[in-house]
Formats: sequence, C-alpha cells, structure tokens
Amino acid sequence: MDALKEWATVVHALEKGEQTVILRKGGILETDSGFKILSKKFLLFPTFEHQEEKNLKSQFHNYLDFVKKNLPQNEYNKITSYAEIIDEIDLRSQEKINSLSQFHIWSESYIKERMNWMPEKPIKAIFLKVYKVPEITIPIKSEYHGCKSWININEDIQEGKPVLNDLELNLRLKKFREIVN
Repeated sequence: MDALKEWATVVHALEKGEQTVILRKGGILETDSGFKILSKKFLLFPTFEHQEEKNLKSQFHNYLDFVKKNLPQNEYNKITSYAEIIDEIDLRSQEKINSLSQFHIWSESYIKERMNWMPEKPIKAIFLKVYKVPEITIPIKSEYHGCKSWININEDIQEGKPVLNDLELNLRLKKFREIVN
C-alpha cells in the first residue's frame, strides 16, 4: 500500500482531529514534477526530520514534545493511521491558503516559506478523512529515506475507525469548499 511521508507532529494532529487538510508542494526529489497524488487512500508514515517549533502554531508545540518522546526505536517506525482523500485543489492565492489556517497546525511563517519554495508551482490543498488503526510496526528500509512524498509499504491494514464523525467531517468539508472555491 502507498504511504505518504508526513511530519510526525502532523500525523499526530490528523489522528486527534486537529488537522484535516495537508498542504503539499512535493519533496526536494520532486522539484520537476511537484506533488502528485499517487493514491486516494494511503497510510500515514510519520517522519521525524525538519520539525521545529517555529514551523508550528504555538498551541501545538506540545505535539512536537510528544513526538520527540516517541521517536522510532531500532530502525522501526509505527503506522497508526491511514487517510482517504475527500477533496483536493491546487491553490496559488496566498489569501485562500491563509484562510485554510483553521484546518492545520502549521505556522503562518512556515506556510509562507512553503509558498516561496518553487513559487511557480501551486500548493495542493488536500482534505482528508483519517482513520485510526491498531499499531503496525515496520522496519525502516533504505528506500524510505530521502525527501520524497510517497513510499510503498508492503503491509495489509485492518479497517480503521474514523477520527471524526460524519457530521463533524462534513461541516469542516463544507467550510473548506467555501474557502477554496
């Protein structure tokens, strides 16, 4: 199954229902193509590089503390969720991107930094439905390393439990669509 590499702090926020939108441009290895969606349903693979307090809204600094206390051990990582894409849109408008702040934990300065990186490419705003699953421990293979968005993990997962109920998810989705359209 495909897995999206995402900061562990963001995975934690997605699993707690604090975040429903991810904003992507692609990794350093994807500068030519930009971010491409490979799967509509994918595992969330927590990563532990490049996370700093300055890149998170202050009320979510404790998520970074949590992540630092739960680093992978002995070259194994833990998968505890998967996501399904409900909606997506390419955005170039700084105003619309800023209006999505309620849907994620990133700081305004980090969003601006991401907008300025490869400015000719839009940011892809992706609205997710996230599911919690029983923990899966997997070895971190060499092909998982590097600044790329997607990896393939040869693991079967159980059906998960949605993080947000349908009513809450649909209210957020409606608000997301009002902002981006």
